[in-house]
Amino acid sequence: MPIRQEPSSRAARILVVNDDRRLASATAQWLCSTGWHALAAGSVAEAVRIAARGGLGACLIDAGLPDGGAAVIAATARAASPSVGLVAVVPADTHAASLAVWADASVAMPASDAALLAAIDAATTAGSCRTADVGSGVLGGHPTMARILDIVDRIAATPATVLVTGESGTGKSLLAREIHRRSGRRGRFVEVACGSLSESLLESELFGHVAGSFTGAAGDRDGKFLLADGGTIFLDEIATASPAMQVKLLRAIQEKSVRAVGAASEEPVDVRILSATHKDLAELVEDGRFRHDLYYRINVIELKVPPLRERRQDLPELAAAVLARLARSHGRTTPLLAPSALEALAQYAFPGNVRELENILERALALAEEDRIGVDDLRLPQHAPRMPGNGTAAEAVVDLQPGSAALPSYIEQLERSAIQRALEENRW
Repeated sequence: MPIRQEPSSRAARILVVNDDRRLASATAQWLCSTGWHALAAGSVAEAVRIAARGGLGACLIDAGLPDGGAAVIAATARAASPSVGLVAVVPADTHAASLAVWADASVAMPASDAALLAAIDAATTAGSCRTADVGSGVLGGHPTMARILDIVDRIAATPATVLVTGESGTGKSLLAREIHRRSGRRGRFVEVACGSLSESLLESELFGHVAGSFTGAAGDRDGKFLLADGGTIFLDEIATASPAMQVKLLRAIQEKSVRAVGAASEEPVDVRILSATHKDLAELVEDGRFRHDLYYRINVIELKVPPLRERRQDLPELAAAVLARLARSHGRTTPLLAPSALEALAQYAFPGNVRELENILERALALAEEDRIGVDDLRLPQHAPRMPGNGTAAEAVVDLQPGSAALPSYIEQLERSAIQRALEENRW
């Protein structure tokens, strides 16, 4: 049996999870003999409690745990210990490894001692290189999110403008913050909610003003562009900008300088421009409601964040990560999501996307009487919209009257679900 010599401090504690407690304990005991500080858990609830304490260097998790338990444990561990290495333990005769999207490495059992240690080494190496949790709107193993984050890695340090699109609540601002975080720019990340301000207030907010330039302007004030000098400015819901404001934004981007309201001269600025909208800007350009030259300036790279209903496989990990973060902010231990609660969330269509998931879980955290969140604690709407593919068509709460606008969307969702099920059944 190979003896592991002095694992690094980041990997000194490893959690072994298997619903066969004797197997978990035996594996943990062996790992202790190789130099690790190993802990064993024989249930999802016990593993979540240990993982939520933080300080883990690695987790060895049975990928076959029922009710999405493995993903919940993995997400809890990663939320509490961002650099943790996650190993999926899978039977040799299954393709479960391809479904363990949360894992940094996998090992098929039965495995040799050397193969098991090699998988742990690979996972801890990946964990040490992984960036910290970037927030629930970005977190997840869905292929689309993985592609988006790969693009972010490649373009973060460039000056290219980025347009982030997607439905409300999908985490567009979180993705913008992540682009800035990975960019290496030393200045601030400054966010401007374009849709919440009138045209006159938005101009002052963006470019600043000098004393006396308008009623109430008692002194000089720097705008957001100057505050973001050397960093990133994020123009959220840019589609709401008026035609006059679009002209001024275009000039600021082209000239790399801004003129405060009432000022006689311009000031140079060095900012990275990120924008976001839930509207179809290309359609607005075609209709003449958005300037085509500004559109091409802000849309060198477009990143489209998928809605939560299209990334259901991320739900266990997202829910666990959000719950762990909320529990820390409330000063509580992370409660366990009961299988029935997780199933109810999986069937819910989330019209408000990740933001709605956060609201639901924060409410459940406040209302739950124990360290376990059940389906009743979620307080989902009585006639909650359901995900296609999680029941019969008759169970789905949608308007299917003739001429209904919901019908084409519903049919599209059914087709997408059928294709996904066929891929899963045929091992992709």
